[in-house]
Amino acid sequence: MQVAKDKYSMITRRPLQSQPAWKRALASAITDPAELLRVVGLDESYLPAARRAAQLFGLMAPRSFVDLIRPGDPSDPLLRQILPVSEEILDGAGYSPDPVGDRAAEVRPGVLRKYHGRILLVASGGCAINCRYCFRRAFPYAGHVATADGWGSAVDVIAADPTISEVILSGGDPLLIPDSRLLGLTDALEAVPHLRRVRIHTRMPIVLPERVDDGLCRWLAGLHRPVVTVVHANHPRELGAEALAALARLREAGSTLLNQSVLLRGVNDDPDTLIRLSEALFAAGVLPYYLHLPDPVVGTSHFAVSENRARDLAAAIAERLPGYLAPRLVREIAGEPCKRPIGPRSHFEDIEADCVGHPL
Repeated sequence: MQVAKDKYSMITRRPLQSQPAWKRALASAITDPAELLRVVGLDESYLPAARRAAQLFGLMAPRSFVDLIRPGDPSDPLLRQILPVSEEILDGAGYSPDPVGDRAAEVRPGVLRKYHGRILLVASGGCAINCRYCFRRAFPYAGHVATADGWGSAVDVIAADPTISEVILSGGDPLLIPDSRLLGLTDALEAVPHLRRVRIHTRMPIVLPERVDDGLCRWLAGLHRPVVTVVHANHPRELGAEALAALARLREAGSTLLNQSVLLRGVNDDPDTLIRLSEALFAAGVLPYYLHLPDPVVGTSHFAVSENRARDLAAAIAERLPGYLAPRLVREIAGEPCKRPIGPRSHFEDIEADCVGHPL
């Protein structure tokens, strides 16, 4: 598919055999819906819808992730996250291209000021995997990536504001860019005295674990400020042996590991799945951090979980796990200064609901 080839052309300028293992794995990712259906053992009846949806938002799926999918199961929770479907073509009421207000928060190309004390850099316009629920699936990356001028504008903004204590590398996926470019940023940030932390939001240790190689770990270990790596796993089956090894390497390089998940209908919207995910993450040295309600971006209404259902799930998790293993249920509202916490439904709310129309 041309979209995928253009987006990832930067990783194939040298002969493929001379590229690092992670770039070779990325170059071999599945981008054709027909191939994906063939590999996962589904018939071609799904193909017309998949092709139409992929024209709006391309298919991108690393083979190591696809290998974790149950063959012949169209409802597999991992497949559901990557297979383009007809529902993406429908317009849902209240769904928009920019549901979290990224464009309004942009102060320089790819530099977002959304939260006090933090600056978010859109470091890359691509990902190793195209999650169908992605809240930036409609983001206009061309001209809105912080690396366009070699990080210059981003570093200027950070250096000029002493209230900024944390830099968040986001994207796309920031680990899609080479180690040398990451090093260029962190070297420039060494001269900023008020900066305390670097945070990296990435799905690559889960879906393309080859990315966590010696070069990346040397970069992480050499940083003079604390590093927090927020990975993104939604289902316990995503934590295969290779992903677990990548997480271990990140820990050894000195990074604090957190996980954020998105609550997705048909993927993880039941308490047993979420509990198994939290337990598996903790066993891998990762603390559950956020459980996001999906952002209402165009093409994703089929993943929606109601707030009441989400609160019931949060309550069920809280009853069965210690507090440090229960991720915080949140929703992002455009223009608000932080994620909005959503507490579990209480017993008293249930009583109140039962009493509607029946005054005491």
